[in-house]
Amino acid sequence: MVDNLTLTAVFTPDENGWTMAQLAEWPAVVTCGRTVEEAREMLLDAAREMLASYRDEGREPPIGGGHVEPITAAVSCATLRS
Repeated sequence: MVDNLTLTAVFTPDENGWTMAQLAEWPAVVTCGRTVEEAREMLLDAAREMLASYRDEGREPPIGGGHVEPITAAVSCATLRS
């Protein structure tokens, strides 16, 4: 039997053209790829491996439990242009 677990993937492009991928509910699961599609596949693989590792150790994965909130950072205009 296979259970489905739906998580939130966050994709962020970096300055070198790669895409970082991370699970919002489990930030330790993070990887990257040359494209969003590649990053998605890598993230799915990383999530499966992490889940298997926790299962093999008889532990529950630390999914969720965090919270999201906006924060404001004061940044000078010169910093944004450089």
